[in-house]
Amino acid sequence: MALRLLLLALGLAELLAPRKVVDFWMELTTAESDVELRSWVYTAARLEGLVIVLWLLAAGRGGDES
Repeated sequence: MALRLLLLALGLAELLAPRKVVDFWMELTTAESDVELRSWVYTAARLEGLVIVLWLLAAGRGGDES
């Protein structure tokens, strides 16, 4: 349950503010600050957020079968 909430928060953050999420992770992973990302990276992050949210909503509709 906690993992689903964490994934939902990440998915919503990527969906609503992809630039902040991507920039945050890029600052953590790169040593150089002059890395330039291509414009499609933010679109891909937004799509990833949408897929995560839709996947969690679809999984939630099935109910707990375990």
